[in-house]
Amino acid sequence: MSLGPVNVPLKVVSFLQSYRHARHFSTQLLEGVLRFSKPTRGRYLLPNASPYQIWNRSFASENGDLVEAVVPHMGESVTDGTLANFLKKPGDRVEADEVIAQIETDKVTIDVSSPEAGVIEKFTASEGDTVTPGTIIATISKSAAPSEAHVAPSKETSQKETPPPPPPEKPKVEEKTPKVESVKKQASKLASPSEPQLPPKERERRVSMPRLRKRIANRLKDSQNTFALLTTFNEVDMTNLMKLRSDYKDEFVKKHGVKLGLMSCFVKAAVSALQNQPIVNAVIDGDDIIYRDYIDISVAVGTSKGLVVPVIRDTEGMNFADIEKGINSLAKKATEGALSIDEMAGGTFTISNGGVYGSLISTPIINPPQSAILGMHSIVQRPVVVNGDILARPMMYLALTYDHRLIDGREAVLFLRRIKDVVEDPRRLLLDI
Repeated sequence: MSLGPVNVPLKVVSFLQSYRHARHFSTQLLEGVLRFSKPTRGRYLLPNASPYQIWNRSFASENGDLVEAVVPHMGESVTDGTLANFLKKPGDRVEADEVIAQIETDKVTIDVSSPEAGVIEKFTASEGDTVTPGTIIATISKSAAPSEAHVAPSKETSQKETPPPPPPEKPKVEEKTPKVESVKKQASKLASPSEPQLPPKERERRVSMPRLRKRIANRLKDSQNTFALLTTFNEVDMTNLMKLRSDYKDEFVKKHGVKLGLMSCFVKAAVSALQNQPIVNAVIDGDDIIYRDYIDISVAVGTSKGLVVPVIRDTEGMNFADIEKGINSLAKKATEGALSIDEMAGGTFTISNGGVYGSLISTPIINPPQSAILGMHSIVQRPVVVNGDILARPMMYLALTYDHRLIDGREAVLFLRRIKDVVEDPRRLLLDI
């Protein structure tokens, strides 16, 4: 990789005394750039005037004994985050790579780890602070003992730090008290008897909105403000798909090591429908339309912190087992809060399954910058007419919300009809009809 010209004269940079604790280092001279050769234990040192600054290990150093835990790189599209909480306290013993704090970003929660084993001397940032990559949040001593950080304050110090008792109230304050009470009584008399009585403020709680919830709120509102949202509905008979799953679930697990669920069939059905109606897989970009010749399916997953939408890449080349493994892996990471930025970036079409929570029908909102989203719902036994007979069948409502600026009603209805046909008769996928 070549770097652009940097307006810094070429100099021989001597090794700084303050970095004498670094292990296994060598130097490389690149137009004013000094770089340690061990990226896992080092940090690139760049001139103040240089436009390049790279962090790939969450620590810096003040001297040979102290190391500093810093905020790591968060991803290409993430510039800052909120220091959500510290998992350790000053004086606690930590091991190398042990998580000491968590940074909450618009998309994921990022861990800050201790670069070395030692004792936390102090925190240089507070919970709730907005931090950027490279921000120092803690100082760690490699030689201190845990007990040294838990020194009990002396009596003299505690006496000095104890604030003086408040001065006694002056008589004139007591004289004004009846006047204030009289004003309150007069105000209450003037109040209309029909005025609603609001609950006391003591019964309310005000908390700061998490960054992930802010991001979700902004994206959903942007979707409503930008897209011409329209939803079309259909219903699908799940009898054949559920029978297929019941007949082959044991053999499927035995061969592939993963359970056969319903989601993989809907993903395959969506792939088939997107190939038949490529406009649904496209997106508006200014005055242009971008057609994507690949299909990345986003799967909405609800977590305790909010809704996340990881992406299954290149689903057009996957079989049922590949899709099930991908869904299980991403869902597990989402539950554990271990999703990376890359695993949620992109996506050409989204599937949201509100049926797992019991939703009967809904109108999902498009996930920008996509152009459509499929909503699955709960399976309910309902009476339907089959060959002139009224039978109880497991039925599911499907909803397709699409951007009417790009997708006409004809394409949307045909798209949803294709999903219905494939789910009701999965043999169509084998015969490609």
